[in-house]
Amino acid sequence: MGMVTFVDETTSGDRAAGWGLEIAEERLALRELIRRRVFQEVAEFNARTPEVFQGLVQPKDTERVLNGYALRTPRRIDPEAQTDLALKAFAGNGFLVLVGDRQLTDLDEEIELALGTEVTFLKLVALVGG
Repeated sequence: MGMVTFVDETTSGDRAAGWGLEIAEERLALRELIRRRVFQEVAEFNARTPEVFQGLVQPKDTERVLNGYALRTPRRIDPEAQTDLALKAFAGNGFLVLVGDRQLTDLDEEIELALGTEVTFLKLVALVGG
């Protein structure tokens, strides 16, 4: 079992503190890695139910705020629906995934999860006025 570190960055240069997730497998498809990441962040949100969701992609019926996504009405987030949104965002170039210095482009691509693997989710930010 190894620890994978997830780091979120934006094309504007912002970098969030990384957080770890225990993964038992040595190899995993990118689709499954995204699913596990989303399930973990949704589980943490649903356990605490704060006003702002800080996750990979914006849930439905939320508003973007400075530090995440504010829910219009307090509720639990569905991890399956959130995973679907994340996979669609990846397919639509909403974010890139980098393992080390290598960009992954296929959801079915297998990732070798060596000890200390860092996975960067680079969120693409629209240019102002462009």
